[in-house]
Amino acid sequence: MPIKASLPPEPEFGVPLSPNHPSPETLKLLALRRSTPVAALSEPGPAADDLDAMLRLAMRVPDHRKLEPWRVVIIEGEARARFGDVLAAARHLRDPDATPEQLATERALPFRAPVILCVVSSPVHDKKGTPVWEQQLSAGAFCQNLLIASQAMGWAGVWISEDAAYDGHVHAALGLSGHEQVAGFIYLGTAKEQPIERQRADVSAKATRWTG
Repeated sequence: MPIKASLPPEPEFGVPLSPNHPSPETLKLLALRRSTPVAALSEPGPAADDLDAMLRLAMRVPDHRKLEPWRVVIIEGEARARFGDVLAAARHLRDPDATPEQLATERALPFRAPVILCVVSSPVHDKKGTPVWEQQLSAGAFCQNLLIASQAMGWAGVWISEDAAYDGHVHAALGLSGHEQVAGFIYLGTAKEQPIERQRADVSAKATRWTG
């Protein structure tokens, strides 16, 4: 069941903060976290105050030199139909031979969930030359924070890209500038069914100790 986030007040700038926050519930969430396949999402979705809380949490993300190299476009309600038209037009531009059925499928994509958060990677070219790659990683971490925050609040979600994330027509419709990219679309809603566990990486196969 979704819960209303009871967040502490935002700390004032410059105040000391704890370097750690022991939390068995956080460890449990991370140990069991699983995205819900987009086909298993349905109504209802998070309301405006839920989204505000999620975004506040997502923004507490590693961000070298405090550049805030990300932003979010919220797509919900009737705007999903207009976004569906954009996806269909983009498909037609990529594939002029697309059938009416294929275009109808594109129009239906935004209705797979009640809320879509388009996370935009928006690197800043600062005087100190902060690497763009670091800023893009921050946008990726922003997406992960959104998933964790939404699940902790009782919502189901998934981070996907699909063709839309790399399509110039979609970028223009969403107001992206030339230097921006879609880090991902976070689809949020209520799970119609429980997602099943997937294959996980073996720590011993992915972690090594460097000894010089």
